[in-house]
Amino acid sequence: METFYSIHPLIALLIPLIAIGLIVLSGRRPNIREFWTLAASIAMFGTIFLMLPDVLSGRYPGISLLNVSPGISLAFTVDTAGIIFGLCASALWIATSVYSIGYMRTLAEKKQTRYYAFFALCLASVVGIAFSANLLTFVLFYEILTIATYPLVIHKETPGAISAGRKYLAYLLTGGLALIAAAALTYHYAGSLDFRSGGFLSNLPGEPNLMLLFVLFLIGFGMKSALIPFHSWLPTAMIAPTPVSALLHAVAVVNAGVFGFVRLVGYIFGPQLFHDIGAWQILSIMAAVTIIISSLLAMFQDNLKRRLAYSTIGHLSYIVLGVSLLSADAWVGGVIHLVNHAVLKITLFFCAGAIYARTHVENISELNGMGKQMPITMGVFTLAAIGLVGIPPLNGFISKWFLGQGALDSGLWIYMGLLLLSGLLNAGYFFPIVRRAFFMTSEKRTRVSEASAFMVVPLVVTAALALMLGLVPDGIFHFFKLASDTATSIFSGVAR
Repeated sequence: METFYSIHPLIALLIPLIAIGLIVLSGRRPNIREFWTLAASIAMFGTIFLMLPDVLSGRYPGISLLNVSPGISLAFTVDTAGIIFGLCASALWIATSVYSIGYMRTLAEKKQTRYYAFFALCLASVVGIAFSANLLTFVLFYEILTIATYPLVIHKETPGAISAGRKYLAYLLTGGLALIAAAALTYHYAGSLDFRSGGFLSNLPGEPNLMLLFVLFLIGFGMKSALIPFHSWLPTAMIAPTPVSALLHAVAVVNAGVFGFVRLVGYIFGPQLFHDIGAWQILSIMAAVTIIISSLLAMFQDNLKRRLAYSTIGHLSYIVLGVSLLSADAWVGGVIHLVNHAVLKITLFFCAGAIYARTHVENISELNGMGKQMPITMGVFTLAAIGLVGIPPLNGFISKWFLGQGALDSGLWIYMGLLLLSGLLNAGYFFPIVRRAFFMTSEKRTRVSEASAFMVVPLVVTAALALMLGLVPDGIFHFFKLASDTATSIFSGVAR
């Protein structure tokens, strides 16, 4: 693999940052403000997409901005793992921007300029995380993302929203402090923080404090990825507007957490060292427990967004489980599930928001007959639910297949059973919603219709993308090849 100088990673980062200024300056002109949001999302996606051919050919665009000290710099490199995250986030930002216009207009939300500005800052942070060449750059943007998301969580500024925001910061800033300590300890051991396929700590197998280092990383990344017992902030944060919930669950915050585990196992410790110190067992058990408990908790949530939140907690742990099993197939399944879950879950949140915008219904028990009144929205909801259960031809099947194959390759049949059980639990909390919508009737609700086109079109597009990624997993974006190349580079020369 070859890294070459390119300004494109910096351009991808600067686009949303420039958009923030333009959005603020256009605060009193809503149409122009929304134009800048859309233009920035499209421009950022286009810039990242232009780097895809080089990355696929093994040439990684990179740029160093500042040398902080020997072995530490502020630098960006677009590798296979990073461009998966970057492409996914930037593509879904376009859909979320269109959706946000419809949602904010329909509900006449206040402080829309602040909303769009901080949304852009969150996406800039995601780009910084995705393309970080080293742990210092990663930590910097990881913490910026936490701060940037806070105004979105408290957007409504009700007592409940303020309380949720405090809880959000308490959890994520605690995780951030643990991550900063982990970065400092890592530099003390290695004298460098540069990510490297196979791990740059792999030559320190005898270091006695590596388990302590792992625990610090576990807290730092576990908070954002909502691993149990670090999870309770996520359902609480569902008080935010639905586009923010979609951002938290599919585009930015939680994906940043699981992407941290990708970097930790594959690029900091390396699979061999991660195996030798026994960290893989701790992480895989925590992921397995999270998958089961969150699925069971989801079944008892009547609030639709809270049920989706617990679903997210479980599906994030599919990704964590995949990278912890230290098998190439499990890695492919885990990394590609980062995309597949994002596309499916953002679709479900879009549907929840469309229902709320038209009816102000938030509870599953009030959805009787909704499928007959909003057939497109509930039809798309059903399609996305089928995808997360893992039924072909939706994209969720692809990632679950490789996760299961990876578990078998590692001789860990129990995790194969766990995945099968999880699929049944997914069906247990999703299909009753579908049954209520299409096979039950309500006499209480007045006749309603679909939400505005600004909301319906994005959810149809993301559902179509989920279907495309299931039928042609290595289509336009080459996510499957990128995931395979990521696993190959990390496991090259590694013997278990």
